[in-house]
Amino acid sequence: MTETQPLLDELDTLLERERITLLEGRLDGLAGLLAEKEDLIESLAALDIDPDQQQLEGLRGKADRNRHLMDSALRGIRSVATRLGTMRRLRQSLETYDRSGQRTTIATGSGQVERRA
Repeated sequence: MTETQPLLDELDTLLERERITLLEGRLDGLAGLLAEKEDLIESLAALDIDPDQQQLEGLRGKADRNRHLMDSALRGIRSVATRLGTMRRLRQSLETYDRSGQRTTIATGSGQVERRA
């Protein structure tokens, strides 16, 4: 158990750093943390010693919390990507409806709609 304690403590600290990184929106910092996390888990697995189950539950809870934060961040990124795609499409064409309610698309060409007073 004494061999695993420093690694478990380091993993606990890393999970907290990962949480803060996610909450601050610094998604570019996640790749380095992932590499660190993989190294720590590999080191723990190499020891082939059963760590304290209670401590593992605490780490599992933190990892689950971070997974939920990461899922939320991914949903946000997808939402922004969808919105940007919509805005790009709107800049390239204008959709209107005619008298009968049929949708008509007008290509704007330059990506800008001319406004007249």
